[in-house]
Amino acid sequence: MGRLKTITRRTFVIGSVAVAGGVAIGYWKYKTPYDNPLLAELEKGAAALTPYVQIDQEGITIIAPRAEMGQGVHTTLAALVAEELDVSLDDVQVEHGPASKAYYNAAVLEEGVPFAQTDYSRMAENVRALTKVPAKFLGLQVTGGSSSIPDGFVKMRTAGAAARHMLLQAAADRLNADLATLETDNGAVVAADGTRIPYTELAVAAATIDPPRDPELKPESQWKLLGKSLPRVDLVAKSTGTAEYAIDVRLPGMLFATIKKNPRLGGRMIGYDATKAESMPGVKKIIAFSDGVAVVATNSWYAIKAANSITFDWGDAPYPATTEEMMEKILASFSDDFEDSQFRDDGDVEKALIEADVVETEYRVPFLAHATMEPMNATAQLTGGRLDVWAGNQLPTQVTKEGVAITGLDEENVHVHTPFMGGGFGRRAEMDFIKQAIEVAKAMEGTPVKLTWTREEDMTHDQYRPAAVARFRGAVVDGLPSAFDLKLATLSVIASQMGRIGIPAAGPDISIVQSAWDQPYSIPNYRVTGYRTPAMIPVTSWRSVGASQNGFFHESIVDELAQAARRDPLEMRLELMTHEPSRNVLEAVAEMSGWGNPLPDGHGRGVAFVLSFGVPVAEVIEVADTAKGIKIVNAWAAVDVGTALDPRNIEAQVQSGINFGLAAAIMGEITVDDGKVRQSNFHNYDSIRINQAPPIVVKVLENGDKIRGIGEPGLPPAAPALANAIFAATGQRIRELPLNKHIKFA
Repeated sequence: MGRLKTITRRTFVIGSVAVAGGVAIGYWKYKTPYDNPLLAELEKGAAALTPYVQIDQEGITIIAPRAEMGQGVHTTLAALVAEELDVSLDDVQVEHGPASKAYYNAAVLEEGVPFAQTDYSRMAENVRALTKVPAKFLGLQVTGGSSSIPDGFVKMRTAGAAARHMLLQAAADRLNADLATLETDNGAVVAADGTRIPYTELAVAAATIDPPRDPELKPESQWKLLGKSLPRVDLVAKSTGTAEYAIDVRLPGMLFATIKKNPRLGGRMIGYDATKAESMPGVKKIIAFSDGVAVVATNSWYAIKAANSITFDWGDAPYPATTEEMMEKILASFSDDFEDSQFRDDGDVEKALIEADVVETEYRVPFLAHATMEPMNATAQLTGGRLDVWAGNQLPTQVTKEGVAITGLDEENVHVHTPFMGGGFGRRAEMDFIKQAIEVAKAMEGTPVKLTWTREEDMTHDQYRPAAVARFRGAVVDGLPSAFDLKLATLSVIASQMGRIGIPAAGPDISIVQSAWDQPYSIPNYRVTGYRTPAMIPVTSWRSVGASQNGFFHESIVDELAQAARRDPLEMRLELMTHEPSRNVLEAVAEMSGWGNPLPDGHGRGVAFVLSFGVPVAEVIEVADTAKGIKIVNAWAAVDVGTALDPRNIEAQVQSGINFGLAAAIMGEITVDDGKVRQSNFHNYDSIRINQAPPIVVKVLENGDKIRGIGEPGLPPAAPALANAIFAATGQRIRELPLNKHIKFA
């Protein structure tokens, strides 16, 4: 399926990071684990058996070193450890833990390999395994790419099993017993005579025992926690308002800050007059940056009022000044000069197009904001040669690097605290707001300062999901597609994002064609080409990355081909499908939704299938064309994650992805005029409301294949399923998002 010869002519890149450098360091070093970061600040009587298990007299703490932003990752990761440690989730504390390379994400670069998601050949699997090498040496402690569970599945169970072995050995030493005669049960070692020794009594002795590198793991048949729907470990705190988010952090003597940046994206600050602000109540200091200022005051409101009183002389934006000009740049990149990749080129597309009537069309999607409920904020304190940073972030090891660069401290003197997050979606992998907070703390040395962006600053200075354009030519012969020629043009997320954290991004950016080039449809002449638009405004990962737009493009086009072939769109997809788990989710969603059964007048169903992050997802949406506009009546989804570790959380994440995707499809759009983003808050960048959100039924299938993540795959099919349903109900084919530019919603 993939045309590997095209890639070998370029710099061979895995996830845009050169593997060669990692290999040169030495495979032996890759196999050597990092030091346990918990040992650095252990209190008396506490023991860190592994980087993921700490035990003291108060109980057991499990480290779940991925950002908890509502996706339930702390629960599932903790369950991986607890399952092997033989403890209940009710009896443990779960913490994010420190920033450390020991918590690197070994799975995050797999998405960048130039092999189809359904390709499990030896070569493909070897290359995927090879991506773990640069991931380790870069120390990428990152939450993203639906990679937390694939990364942690073996790693964290191994940590739990190793800790259990150490505790058993400590008990055997104390009792002078054969280790084989001992068992564990709910946080204690149990001897053959019934003697129970709690882990808390054994931990200090156990910590002196070398952990086994490859302890035996429980077979699935013995799982007590995994595979079952688990209560969220953060449920009570979030339900009672006691959960601490970054914006809730309070420290003795703390001051508060906000920022005012050039409203023209990327523009500099030429000058400013803060005479009025300096005399306002509570104002302590005004700190100039290259593109704006920070105002420090005794509370956030004083800081915001003072910032709004400052007059500025702003420079121009270094990018095209309007959305229209930016779209022209994207359209202009459809040329050989900007070709970035061609991972799939099956058959002879040009010949097939000559021999049949051609279906030709163009689709567009806009820039999108992340629009997290919790605006960007961070608290920092620099005192006594130590920097502490409290920030919701998806990349804590990078926060450490930024702290070192700004303050000149050694890494061991930079301490990163990662609280709960009110949404991330890729935005909190960016460092801009955190760097500002550290700069302010440096200017206010000795005093903790919380920097909070206003909603307006947050919305108008995001790192956006890029706009994109798809151009398509195709043909149908004898009721099936015979040619599929898809060209995709957009900005490079990888180059933009990696450039900001100092990692080179040579070679093709697979996110440009993500979930377009490797969909498991059997079409004999199939070509997908990606074109990289030169950099403009900053762009970054947005929930499901390239699949967010390419799912809409690809599945809307498949529907158009079904229309041209006069075929039922779901039946045609099933006939084209070459991947059994993907076929299964299509069949499941057809049954769930009653596909083919009669609908009331004015109703329509739309189907879409997208394979992203290794997870096949099929969705059906039903709409009604009412006097008040389009009403979304129902939604159904079938997903296959290989093995479902927590079915209820999988359902929740798919529902979340669908709602997030529907909101973007219906109304999401960032526009620019005079270099300034027009949207500034939820009044003009809205989300789907409860009266608009449909009932969503999710079915979780398991094929027993690899463990997969589910934070993102539910999103990409939502937009095309909705657009296809609107076509079925009204006959109107909408090829540009947001949909509300073209049709009214109830």
